[in-house]
Amino acid sequence: GPWRRTTSTCSARPGRHRAAPVPRAIVFDCDGVLADTERDAHLVAFNQVFAENGLPLRWDDQEYGRLLKVGGGKERLLAYFTPERARQWGLPADDEGRKALFVQWHRRKSEIFTELIRGGSVPARPGVRRLIDEALTLGWQVAVASTSAESSVRAVLEHAVGPARAGEVSVFAGDVVAAKKPAPDIYLLAVQSLKAEPSTTFVVEDSAVGLAAARAAGLSTLITPSTYTVNDDFSGAVVVVSDLGEPGAPATVIRDDLGLAPGGVVTAANLVR
Repeated sequence: GPWRRTTSTCSARPGRHRAAPVPRAIVFDCDGVLADTERDAHLVAFNQVFAENGLPLRWDDQEYGRLLKVGGGKERLLAYFTPERARQWGLPADDEGRKALFVQWHRRKSEIFTELIRGGSVPARPGVRRLIDEALTLGWQVAVASTSAESSVRAVLEHAVGPARAGEVSVFAGDVVAAKKPAPDIYLLAVQSLKAEPSTTFVVEDSAVGLAAARAAGLSTLITPSTYTVNDDFSGAVVVVSDLGEPGAPATVIRDDLGLAPGGVVTAANLVR
């Protein structure tokens, strides 16, 4: 009868009314997240630029750690070389002169940095390649968002996950936005470009500056502290772990109220749950 025909018609289309899968994205910071690059590559490169330009100047760990509160390498140079300090070192003291000089210095710094990374002196952080592999296999959008120069970011990314996987990862870097972290602009651009939903986009950061940028963009943020950021305030992060962890080599779980890193390993499946 009619009831049987209606039932048959509906059952012939299983899943017809199921909701579409929720698209997901994961966005990694670069320096300190993919690899702990700041002390062993960026700082080394900055000091080499100073030496090449005849400045008897060498930033130490303490000075560089303070400057890391400023997002962007050119911006750090401007923050350090105030007009008064620039005059002391015989550098242009006017804003335009300093900016033009530091564009050149930063370009050279990026070249030195890339050489150091490709030389293999800075290993990728635990769990990075595994988690990126998992996310890409699940069909997630994967990206890197950083204030570093794009050439530097791509060098670190290829070093961390290999050229083939790196080619599947979107990169947002350098001066693609005017306002650097802690402004949210780089993350807002990433979400818009990936056509992702903030509610299903995860960020992996290592610093309070990066956390502030991601949170201002409305994104859930995981923290893996790096050399210079272990004492940062990570209030607002959904999980804080020493690294992303590997099976057999778990991370130290610093704070994980949501159970995203059981056994000290952060996985894509756990992030979804």
